[in-house]
Amino acid sequence: MILSIPLRCLFFILAMVLLSCQTQDKAPKPPNIILFLVDDMGWQDTSVPFWTQPTDFNRRYRTPNMERLAREGMKFTQAYAASVCSPTRVSLMSGMNAARHRVTNWTLRRNATNDRPHPTLAFPDWNVNGIQPTDSIERATYITPLPQLLRDNGYLTIHTGKAHFGAEGTPGADPLNLGFDVNIAGHAAGGPGSYLGKYNFSADWRDGDRIWDIPGLEKYHGQDIFLTEALTREAIHAVDSARIMGQPFYLYMAHYAVHVPLEKDDRYYQAFIDSGLDEKEAIYAALVEGMDKSLGDLMAYLDEQGLTDNTIILFMSDNGGLSASGRGGEPNTHNKPLSSGKGSAHEGGIRVPMLVKWPGVTTPGTSSDEYLIIEDFFPTILEMADIANYETVQTTDGVSFTPILKGQQPATMERTLFWHFPNNWGPVGPGIGASSTIRRGKWKLIYYYQDRSFELFDLETDIGEHHNLSAKLPDLVDQLAGELTTYLHSVDAQLPLDKESGKLLAFPGTGKVTSPDLTAH
Repeated sequence: MILSIPLRCLFFILAMVLLSCQTQDKAPKPPNIILFLVDDMGWQDTSVPFWTQPTDFNRRYRTPNMERLAREGMKFTQAYAASVCSPTRVSLMSGMNAARHRVTNWTLRRNATNDRPHPTLAFPDWNVNGIQPTDSIERATYITPLPQLLRDNGYLTIHTGKAHFGAEGTPGADPLNLGFDVNIAGHAAGGPGSYLGKYNFSADWRDGDRIWDIPGLEKYHGQDIFLTEALTREAIHAVDSARIMGQPFYLYMAHYAVHVPLEKDDRYYQAFIDSGLDEKEAIYAALVEGMDKSLGDLMAYLDEQGLTDNTIILFMSDNGGLSASGRGGEPNTHNKPLSSGKGSAHEGGIRVPMLVKWPGVTTPGTSSDEYLIIEDFFPTILEMADIANYETVQTTDGVSFTPILKGQQPATMERTLFWHFPNNWGPVGPGIGASSTIRRGKWKLIYYYQDRSFELFDLETDIGEHHNLSAKLPDLVDQLAGELTTYLHSVDAQLPLDKESGKLLAFPGTGKVTSPDLTAH
């Protein structure tokens, strides 16, 4: 029997067979990845509650796009960064803990420390020149950067906004030297000269230091446009180039917002004034809302271009909100119920808002109380990109949190976290000063080098760190201090120096003053 098939049906069948063969041979496309990093955003600077209940601050701010991201992804209630910006960004790029990479304070000019003078302490020669793609730069950390590994594996890597990786005049000041294909507005400085296009994003209009001027946005000079908006437009343009080329992209959307200087975003300012906030609070709330609009614009672009289902979004802040005072750092945000803010070893300085949406992996609307730290982003992002075989010149400390995102029981539930800050940031407030910190389970121990004192907190019952239990639980203090000391020794951590004795101070678990083997100033 001969089966008669119309010619048009035969063509259709052949086309389906060819399409089936192509589909079987075609490997799954790697996911696009957006890391949305906000500068100085406190744990409470959002309408998304990261505590057990909403607070008045959650009701103050308007961040509907963060709310959407939380509905569609996973919220992390105990995500940690360093207490100041450069250490966080270096840990992100390298996968190293700050005690190991030694970029322990913020960077700016080559070979120049930003430690403030202290009456009794001098500070080590930390790596003031930041991270570098070469081992030839003095007082710097040589690394294989995260975006370099992504680029080597087929990603178009896009840097937008604040870099603050390397000091002025070093290779690491330019993101293009650290594995990024595209650099939009990133340079050595860690804050904007101005948020206002009408002032050319420059500090010159108020006789400020021109080192803070934002580079590369000349097309917006003289325009009535806010920096956050200009950066978002340029980021979308760069991402669209990747889409047109059919290339997976890594967008590092690192906003200068909500860092000082506080300047009015007129799109949102008046509504906050009308709600009863004073001028400073209204300016800050408008900065937050403008940041949230940027997140919304990026998500809208993904929706419009059909990229949403294959794009991972990670949202994070680089340290707690600025709530300390002194050296021009008057409070402009609130982290309560957390104690203190930026620059502090207390929770307000290191616990930050974090959201992750991984389509098809994270269960929408879920929340995790597992704690993690900024260096964990390095192995996590590489695992998300399915990059398993890679080598780095540096020793990495981060642990991937993909099991948490997949809803699995993490193997690191009793993991210990460490912070090390042998420096003097400058402003004053609870928990601020040269210190080393350990968290294991619900217990957190802080050791202060100035007076060799301890603070011990039970974060499960005392999230605000009001009750120092070190005198009541001396055995636990000894145990945690010993573990902290063992870790600091293992990474060859630097120590402050006592000016009176001329000797390096003791590690927290030794109770002894050591002989100096590092130059301090």
